[in-house]
Amino acid sequence: MALQCSRSKIDSDQTEASKGKILVVDDGLDPLNLLSELLMVAGYQVYCLVASSEVAATARTERPDLVLLDINRLEPHGYEICQQLKAEAKTADIPVIFVSGLDHKGDLVRAFAAGGADYISKPFWFEEVVARINNQIKNYRLNRKLQEQTRRTLTARGQAPLLVELQRLLHRQTQKLKEQNELLQQQVQERQQAESALLIEKHKSEQLLLNILPRSVVDKLKQLQGSLAERFDEATVLFADIVNFTPLAAKIAPLELVNMLNQIFSTFDCLAEHYGLEKIKTIGDAYMVVGGAPIPNSDHAEAVMEMAIAMQKEIQCFTRENGEPLQLRIGINTGVVVAGVIGIKKFSYDLWGDAVNVASRMESQGVAGKIQVTEATCRHLRHKYDFEQVGQVLIKGKGLMTTYHLRGRKGN
Repeated sequence: MALQCSRSKIDSDQTEASKGKILVVDDGLDPLNLLSELLMVAGYQVYCLVASSEVAATARTERPDLVLLDINRLEPHGYEICQQLKAEAKTADIPVIFVSGLDHKGDLVRAFAAGGADYISKPFWFEEVVARINNQIKNYRLNRKLQEQTRRTLTARGQAPLLVELQRLLHRQTQKLKEQNELLQQQVQERQQAESALLIEKHKSEQLLLNILPRSVVDKLKQLQGSLAERFDEATVLFADIVNFTPLAAKIAPLELVNMLNQIFSTFDCLAEHYGLEKIKTIGDAYMVVGGAPIPNSDHAEAVMEMAIAMQKEIQCFTRENGEPLQLRIGINTGVVVAGVIGIKKFSYDLWGDAVNVASRMESQGVAGKIQVTEATCRHLRHKYDFEQVGQVLIKGKGLMTTYHLRGRKGN
């Protein structure tokens, strides 16, 4: 059934005065309501048709200036509907613009082969749609006018003067359409360039944000889903510190010192990425990393230990002014942590909890060149690594705790 979207009958005089009469055909499941409403606001007379079997009959009756045909799920298929219109003398000259969510070249070729005048892909850019519609309607009305003039001239004056007039009109219309198409092409190109630039800037912004926060946290910030603080019942925290860094800092130039730290921490960053861990922060010459947060991971303790072993190996590539290699103190603990983002300026992803404090104590009260772990971490790793019990160590805020030093991997 054909329905006029404005829900009122407009007489033929009003129709001619409008920008054009448009027949919108879709399947009823995804109607082009928004586009139809925008076209009516723009001054077009719009009819909506959801029964595709009535397209030909409605086109013969209403004589629209244009048919917008949504081909996505129509039965019969939209291409067949277009062929039916082109097969009838009364509707053959009505331009048909296909509307589809598809933009494959094969669909475009098939649309034009069926007799379509144009092809518009979703989502719509309204200005572009209007420009394409205007071109087709102007061309259609000009053809109708030329046909009427031809009929009158043949009757009154003969064919020779008519041919001259036709050539003049066709040349004028061809130039006008050429100018309009060039303008439309320029607008489309400018829009594509703007969209490309926007995507590039969006990608840059996202990469910058990912250098500050974990991807899962960035995704939450985008979606604004819930709190940005989470509790993790089991995570492994590592602290590492360069031994005797303060005396070293006093002996070399500040710029040289910063360059050395940058090289060391960049190496550690690569290790964290390799083992699937999350770097939390650096404080002076201290480096902090966590496994099992913000994405839970069953082998978080093993991944952190492997990174600790690799860090001890890599630090030997950096030497003091006397040629001796640098050394690290590394402390590791496993337990409950809370992780998230706080504040509104210069925010960062951080960890809180007793397990974090104990890991820091493991490092600060550790031994140069050693990896010191708590009993909780040792329980997770004793099946794969050999540990030497240090004994009871007085930990600030915790009292006496049993700690262990890594000897190496079992079987090595």
